[in-house]
Amino acid sequence: MLKARLCYNRPMILLRWFITTLAIFALPFFVAGIGVNSILTAVIVAACLVFLNMVVKPVITLLTLPLNILTLGLFSIIINGAFFWFVAQIITGFTVANFIAAIVGAFVISVINWIINHFIDD
Repeated sequence: MLKARLCYNRPMILLRWFITTLAIFALPFFVAGIGVNSILTAVIVAACLVFLNMVVKPVITLLTLPLNILTLGLFSIIINGAFFWFVAQIITGFTVANFIAAIVGAFVISVINWIINHFIDD
């Protein structure tokens, strides 16, 4: 029997987590309605977002696949915004004023992660 195994390059995960942390810490300077109190808060928020994107997002994406197909993939931006909003509700020191700010913040973080994935190979 074959076992599914996830192989991740640990230094690359740490580098991406570090860059995502810096992006989250800098996000309030670019997006109105988002606040981060400290770098430790940004580290915790980045860890929560990475966890949600690795574990929960594939299940949510599969469950909302028909809606994602109908909107030509644009519903994934709403899913990312919902994750961003959810993390802001459970982490003290990380505030998001409204859902639009959550969507814009999640979009900015997604673009930064896309750039990171483009330039950093595993």
